[in-house]
Amino acid sequence: MPDIGVTTTSGSTSTVQYDYSAYDSEILSFSPCNNTTMKDFSTVFLATLYSLVFIFGFIGNVLVVCVLVKYRKQTNLTDICLCNLALSDLLFVSTLPFYTRYIVVNQWTFGDFMCRFVSSSHNAGFFSSIFFMIVMTLDRYVVIMHAHRVARYRTMRVGIILTVLVWMLSLCVSLPTYIFTTVVKEENGDLCDYFPENEAWHHFNLLTTNVLGLIIPLLVMVVCYSRIIPKLVTMKTAKKHRVVKLIVSIIAIFFVFWAPYNTSIFLMFLSDKEPSSDCTWNQNLHLSIAVTEAIAYTHCCLNPIIYAFVGQKFMTRALQMLKNWIPGSGKASLHSSFRKSSVVSRSSEATSTFVM
Repeated sequence: MPDIGVTTTSGSTSTVQYDYSAYDSEILSFSPCNNTTMKDFSTVFLATLYSLVFIFGFIGNVLVVCVLVKYRKQTNLTDICLCNLALSDLLFVSTLPFYTRYIVVNQWTFGDFMCRFVSSSHNAGFFSSIFFMIVMTLDRYVVIMHAHRVARYRTMRVGIILTVLVWMLSLCVSLPTYIFTTVVKEENGDLCDYFPENEAWHHFNLLTTNVLGLIIPLLVMVVCYSRIIPKLVTMKTAKKHRVVKLIVSIIAIFFVFWAPYNTSIFLMFLSDKEPSSDCTWNQNLHLSIAVTEAIAYTHCCLNPIIYAFVGQKFMTRALQMLKNWIPGSGKASLHSSFRKSSVVSRSSEATSTFVM
C-alpha cells in the first residue's frame, strides 16, 4: 500500500510518494506458517495421552511406594533405589495435569510461581528418575561382578547417602529451569516458557537433556549389562535366560522411548540456529517433538513394570498387600502365586538382584 511522506525544501513543502508494494510482497513471502492444524492435534492427542500417562503412572508408582513402605523393615539398597525411582516418576507425572490444562485452554492460568515450580519439578522428576536408573544399573553390576567385596557396603546408610546425592544433583540441574522459566503476557493469554538470559543457558538445557538424559544412562546400561550377561550365562540357574531377556528389554525400551525425543529437540536446536522458511519442515519438526515427547513420557508408566512387577519378591509382597486390602478375593490364586514364587526364589542371589 503506497504511503505519503512530507519533506521541506528551501522553505517550501513538497509531497513525496513512496511505493512499498515490493516490500509488502517480500514480507508476505516470509509470513509465519499456519500452525492451526498443529494446535488442534496437540489439544486432542497430547491432552489425551498426558491424562492417560498421569492415571497409569500415578497408580503404578503409588502401588510400588506402598509395597516398599509396608515392607520397609526388609529394605535393602535395591529397594531404596526402586522406591526413589517411583517417587521421581510420581513427581514427574504430577506436573502433567497442569500441562494438560495449559494445552487445552491454550494459556497458563496458574500464575508465575506455579509456572516456575511446575517446570522445575517436571525437570527434577525427569533427571532424578534417570539418575536412579543409573544407580540401580551400577548396583546390579557390582553385586553380580563383585558380590563378595561389596556386600558389606550395601547398607541402609549408603542407600540414604546415595538418595540425598541424587536428589541434590537433580535439583541443581533443574535450578536454571526455575530461574529462567516465567510467565509472559501475550494477546491470546499468558505464556509459561523457558526464557534464558543468554544463549549459553539454551546450550546448557540441550546438553543436560541429551547427555545426562540419554547418552550417559544408555552408555552405563550398555557397558554394565554387556559384562553382566556373559557372567549370567555361565551360572547354573533356571532364571538366567529370563534375566538376559529382561536386561535386553531394559536397554531397548529406554532407547526406543527416549532417543527419538532427544533427536527431535536436537534438530529443533539446529533449526533455530538456521531458521528455515519451509513451512512443511517446521510443522513436521514441531509435530515430531510433540509426538516423541509424549511417547517418552509414557516410560514412567513402564518403570514399575520393568523394575518392580517383573520381580518375584516384589510380586509376592504386592499380592500379599492386595490380599489384605481385599479379604476373601482370589485366595487360591494368591496362594498359588506365593508357592510359585517360593520355588523360584531358591535360585542364585545374583539373578534375584534383577527379579527382586
